[in-house]
Amino acid sequence: MVRPCDVTEFLHGDLPMIDVRSPGEFARGHIPGAHSLPLFSDEERAVVGTLYKQKGREQAVLEGLRIVGPKLAGIVEQARQVAPGGRIAVHCWRGGERSGSVAWLLDKAGFAEVVTLKKGYKAFRHHVLASFTDPPRSIVLGGFTGSGKTDVLHALREQGEQVVDLEGLANHRGSSFGALGRPPQPTTEHFENLLWHALHRLDRTRITWIEDESMMIGRVKLPDALYDAIRRSRVVFLDVPKEQRADHLVAIYGGADRNGLAEAIQRIGKRLGPQHAKAALEALDNDDLRSAALIALTYYDKTYAHGLAHRDPATVVRVSPQTTLPGTLATEIRDIPSRPMRTEERTT
Repeated sequence: MVRPCDVTEFLHGDLPMIDVRSPGEFARGHIPGAHSLPLFSDEERAVVGTLYKQKGREQAVLEGLRIVGPKLAGIVEQARQVAPGGRIAVHCWRGGERSGSVAWLLDKAGFAEVVTLKKGYKAFRHHVLASFTDPPRSIVLGGFTGSGKTDVLHALREQGEQVVDLEGLANHRGSSFGALGRPPQPTTEHFENLLWHALHRLDRTRITWIEDESMMIGRVKLPDALYDAIRRSRVVFLDVPKEQRADHLVAIYGGADRNGLAEAIQRIGKRLGPQHAKAALEALDNDDLRSAALIALTYYDKTYAHGLAHRDPATVVRVSPQTTLPGTLATEIRDIPSRPMRTEERTT
């Protein structure tokens, strides 16, 4: 039986899911957890699309059948590997020809239940973007570059706190150096999909810890509504000494490719100033990563301080860590959301 359903039912159906769009479409963005089982390759899709525009639907459908015919048995076999229980969810871009054809095929091949998504992946994207208008209640973990915020976030998660790791979803640490040693970043579209998935699983009755970020994390952009919510939220600011932060950066990037480090310094060269940029590059050439890190922090500290100054001072709680151990620090700060704001905790 083939059963079309709306996006809410499709996403909550808990069925193995196949995405029959082309590999290129899938790579740009897909529903988290979906398996790519393309009906057409990127090249084949282009051929069929061109025929549709130039000669109409009938010619395009015939060419599509010629292309797909030899693939039918393979599609059924792959679908059975994804859904050995015989119940499966199928979608394409608009919920039209491609998903309808594959759903019909799987139904005829004996699948007990085949669910399709009305209006396809396009409906899912509308659902994702609409969800960001209702961000979770958050407390923001802030601090100058090199404060170890991500490590503390992970420790908070291990201690049972609710956490969204934006930099982890973006595959980027958020600075000019942030892509070094990380996998390629997703597209902004797929970052939004991953972010939706992370937010979708939250318990909205609880506070969510989230790291302070600028609008851009590398090449991906935060949704406007979520960024605005981060800017309005209460901040726990880790006031870690600069020397300690430089040591932390050396520990993170010490094994990175020196050419990559030099390129990252050059990208912020204008903002560092020519003398500071030259000194940082010379320190790097001399394998003095700590000096290079201290110079870079001069720029990043000014940038972060500028952003912090635009927050409501009453929302910022400064914490001067007495430890470098993320787990111990997480234990010390995790009760802050439940504390009333004390005058001595406020920053000006």
